[in-house]
Amino acid sequence: MMMVPDEIEWAPVGSMEPGAQIAVLEGDLGSEEPFTIRLKLPANYVVAPHNHPAYERVTVLSGTLYFAHGEEFDRANVKALPEGSLAILSPGDPMYGYTDEEVTIQVHGTGPWGIDYLNPEDDPRQ
Repeated sequence: MMMVPDEIEWAPVGSMEPGAQIAVLEGDLGSEEPFTIRLKLPANYVVAPHNHPAYERVTVLSGTLYFAHGEEFDRANVKALPEGSLAILSPGDPMYGYTDEEVTIQVHGTGPWGIDYLNPEDDPRQ
């Protein structure tokens, strides 16, 4: 597979607050197989504390993502991850983040994939 940015199809992310967009580049997130996705997060976007069932490998493609490990959202504990940065998180590790500008990240791993919010009230699927 080869594609250029104009060929990427973006859609809303049902498991995240409105404004986030997802592009599934490869794989089926519900299957036990490799996947690659991109997430586009608007400026001033908050990602509530959550975890994932498998390793998450994040590369920041544009903008700066403010990201941290932890069960409670705390801006004082985040690390600025500018374009080109990488984060690798273990299954079950609690994490959270935010943006000040539009940010695009690429995530790859092996499914099945999902997101579990530590506080059920943060889950937009509820």
